Amino acid sequence: MMSNIYLSNYELDDALNIYFSNFDFKEKLESEEILTCESCGRVTSKAVYAKISYPFYNSSAMDGIAVKSEKTIGATEKNMIELYENEDYIVVDTGDPIPKGFDSVIMVEDIIKVKEGCVKIYKSALPYENIRPIGEDIVQNTLILPSNHKIRAVDIGALLCGGVNSIKVYKKPKVGIIPTGTEIVEPTLDLKIGDIIESNSRVFSALISEWGGEAVRYNIVKDDYEKIKTAIIKAVDENDIVLINAGSSAGREDFTYSIINEIGKVFVHGIAIKPGKPVILGKIKDKPVIGIPGYPVSAYIIMENIVKPLLEKYQGLLHDEGDIKEAVLSRRIVSSLKHLEFVRVKLGFVGDKLIATPLNRGAGATMSLVNADGILKIPQNCEGLEAGSKVKVNLLKKTNEIKNTIVVIGSHDPIVDVVSDLLKKSEGGYSLSSSHVGSMGGILSLKKEECHIAPIHLLDMESGEYNIPYINKYLKGMDVALIKGVKRIQGLMVKKGNPYNIKDLNDVAKLKLRYINRQKGSGTRLLLDYNLKKLGIDFSAISGYEREEFTHLGVAAAIKEDDADCGMGVYSAAQLMNLDFIPICSEEYDFALHESYLEMPMIKKFIEVIKSEEFFKQLDRLGGYDYLECGKIMRIRG
Repeated sequence: MMSNIYLSNYELDDALNIYFSNFDFKEKLESEEILTCESCGRVTSKAVYAKISYPFYNSSAMDGIAVKSEKTIGATEKNMIELYENEDYIVVDTGDPIPKGFDSVIMVEDIIKVKEGCVKIYKSALPYENIRPIGEDIVQNTLILPSNHKIRAVDIGALLCGGVNSIKVYKKPKVGIIPTGTEIVEPTLDLKIGDIIESNSRVFSALISEWGGEAVRYNIVKDDYEKIKTAIIKAVDENDIVLINAGSSAGREDFTYSIINEIGKVFVHGIAIKPGKPVILGKIKDKPVIGIPGYPVSAYIIMENIVKPLLEKYQGLLHDEGDIKEAVLSRRIVSSLKHLEFVRVKLGFVGDKLIATPLNRGAGATMSLVNADGILKIPQNCEGLEAGSKVKVNLLKKTNEIKNTIVVIGSHDPIVDVVSDLLKKSEGGYSLSSSHVGSMGGILSLKKEECHIAPIHLLDMESGEYNIPYINKYLKGMDVALIKGVKRIQGLMVKKGNPYNIKDLNDVAKLKLRYINRQKGSGTRLLLDYNLKKLGIDFSAISGYEREEFTHLGVAAAIKEDDADCGMGVYSAAQLMNLDFIPICSEEYDFALHESYLEMPMIKKFIEVIKSEEFFKQLDRLGGYDYLECGKIMRIRG
């Protein structure tokens, strides 16, 4: 089979216009009648009018007595009027019908009981006072809901009160999902090298349900032209829309384009977006058939920007852009001129500024979607955005949740994840947004007021002191607080059993072992450089010195999977990945912040968490930490 080539490189809006113009969505809008009490989230296919008035009788709005208003005229505190039960008044409760001949209700608090069957009143009642008249809320034959309205929980109450017990709504579009690929397997822990867990179709199913569709997932189809073709034909017959996951690119086993074009028609193959470029927009038997890239982030971007608007059209809805806010970019982003790029970001309010910190931009970085608070778009023909730029961000979380987020930018340690979990469980339910850019990156973010807290572990090579010399040097003139964190053991992480019998960094250089380093500006990188200098080892003697990872766990995972022989990290990361550990030194991992932030409720909660017994228990479980000074506050005046 010959490889495909991209037929197009349309801008996203142009691609959608071309594609959607090939369908008559009004003809595809099929309706059905369902019970009103089961209609939440569905879309009305026609206007809904009240069948009865509500209330449908005159009813009492209060507990009290129903009276004839003319008999109360002239009542005052000095001239109280006596009324007799069944003749002048009838006792009523809230919601009771008003008896014929009575036209007002006096509240129970405004009557004085004289004796059984007799009361006095001290003010007159107006006609229809404290009475809910017929149709006060809903009048028969008035409009309750218009066409193309997405039914909410509160709408159901109004419909039922208006006598609408069943309602006509648009049918849920059925969406067939075909996962393809010889290498993909159903979720399991019994994996072999080369296996890729098939998770995209489950994400698709959840999104389709969220957007009002009915997902139909088919079994995995291996990379075989005829098998995929058969699966597509079956799915087209059984569904309104068909999604084929993976195989949309131009490789030798990417068959989706050829199959759609053989039995239907392809309108677009390739859109100028990143990630998600190799999408296929086609039609078979007048039904939309879409080939979606296999990388998780690419797939999500296509679902949000193409499949969601398509489902909305099948339900008569206008496209919802979501909540968009202006934010300040914390780091420079370089982008291609060729694409509209979607960048996942972490968000948090620092002062009155909403700060956006870019996450891993790889198309396969599933956790970047989990950790993202928003998505910003870098327009086509733009080379990137500078730090400090104001950007528009589509929020993935509610604004209140983002406002309750502590923005943490700096050095990584597994204990940050522990703090995040304990904060979320604590009273107040605060979140923690962490971005791992190294200790120096944290210092600079703090200087630019783009984070609340900067975790740092910076060794001053001249004094041998941690953190304070760097604060004095780079944050001069600022009032900074240093919340003491932990003393932790740094060393070399190696495979279980230490097969190369590594004792120190001299062995790493001498044996030319595959080393994996931390990124420039990280405290661990500076610590390595300090020790290499002390031992008289040139950087070039370390094979892999230029290879970078952004977290201790990332380094440990590479060693565990035999992608590297060794790397420097903390003891807890080695323990979590079941590696051997060769101690090199103990260091201080602390939290720097503006002194004024100490008064913020969420920072007070942060300090409370890191001084808690539950936190200490978690540190003991991880191992390698001394927390005697944890939570102690040092003030460093600028």
